[in-house]
Amino acid sequence: MNYGVVGLQWGDEGKGKLVDILAEHSDIVVRYGGGANAGHTVIVADTRFALHLLPSGSVRPKTTCVIANGVVVDPEVLGTEIETLAQKDISLDGRLLVSENAHIVLDYHKREDQLREESLGKNKLGTTVRGIGPCYADKTGRSHALRMGDLRDLQAFKARLQTIVEYKNKIFAALYGAEPMCADAIFEKCNSYAETFVPYLADTTEFLHTSIAAGKSLLFEGAQGALLDLDHGTFPFVTSSNSSALGMPAGCGVPATLVDQFIGVVKAYTTRVGAGPFPAEQDNDVGQYIRDKGNEYGTTTGRPRRCGWFDAVAVAYSVTIGAIDSVAMMHLDTLSGLKELNVCRAYKIDGQEKTFFPANTARLARAEGVYETLPGWDEDISEVRAFEGLPANARDYVRRVERLVGKPITIVGVGPKRSQTIFRQ
Repeated sequence: MNYGVVGLQWGDEGKGKLVDILAEHSDIVVRYGGGANAGHTVIVADTRFALHLLPSGSVRPKTTCVIANGVVVDPEVLGTEIETLAQKDISLDGRLLVSENAHIVLDYHKREDQLREESLGKNKLGTTVRGIGPCYADKTGRSHALRMGDLRDLQAFKARLQTIVEYKNKIFAALYGAEPMCADAIFEKCNSYAETFVPYLADTTEFLHTSIAAGKSLLFEGAQGALLDLDHGTFPFVTSSNSSALGMPAGCGVPATLVDQFIGVVKAYTTRVGAGPFPAEQDNDVGQYIRDKGNEYGTTTGRPRRCGWFDAVAVAYSVTIGAIDSVAMMHLDTLSGLKELNVCRAYKIDGQEKTFFPANTARLARAEGVYETLPGWDEDISEVRAFEGLPANARDYVRRVERLVGKPITIVGVGPKRSQTIFRQ
């Protein structure tokens, strides 16, 4: 079986935990999009792993890990992650493949990200300032792009880098009055990157298709969430890649028809980081309760996340555009202790009730949530391992969300550990 795991909200849904669990039964785990702006958390026993570029299956010592062509790779971050796992006796030697066609995030991308964001003042997009957007922009522009495979020929790499940095310095000086960057200093870093990463480089598209033909089981791991998709999310408050299930084929070269099941991941509530419309947001005591109970602070940035009720309109949209087969609901335990729970079942926009999510940001900004209220529960559910063992109100909550989003909720998370997971099927 080949599985795809994607987030159905604005990211941070708990994909890392689910991918780690499913990786036990997968031969290969594929990260196909995004960059070091992603933050996937995996907890093994009492050890917490915060992964940004490595697939979440990398903590499974027998799993082959692939970073595919759709990812923009920050070599500094990736090197640190590999070293961190090695310090915990988890080696990636012989089981990590990095696409030679993946683009490289370098220092000037991060500088450009920072300068642009600062220049926007109160209109900031809320990026992680990790150079992801500028790197994808260079990829699209082509003439100033460098890929991981270019590290094989450092002489040619240096010449191209010099041209790119000269161009970037002109832009930085003209638009922002910024000091120039040193191409030689960046190249020195790239020398060490080549030594580290060239042994991992491969034609990952060929590898994946060869593996599928050989009957291997593949697990495709998405980054961020569908509502941050560049084309189908809440533009411009989105990421710079197609982070919905629609991005999987382009991100790794494997058609979606070869995925047997797409599993969409949601929280039992909704969170968002950074700017942008959020109809179900609770900027009040309820939102703070969820933030504190669910430890809703960014894995990558540490920023407090905006919190709100479950938005069934948004999730149903992500299910529809991604042809999602089933849903995994994480963080159900976070809602324990709330007397009442609201679920956003529709929006009211300009006096009309809508149940199809408007990806147009201006319309979404005018949306008011239409809620239905369900009773909460007080019990600690973190040790429950069977769905029927949950309090009746918790079961009813899951079933109601299930009906509203139109797909079965087959997995329920009741805590951050692998063991704190309920499988309904």
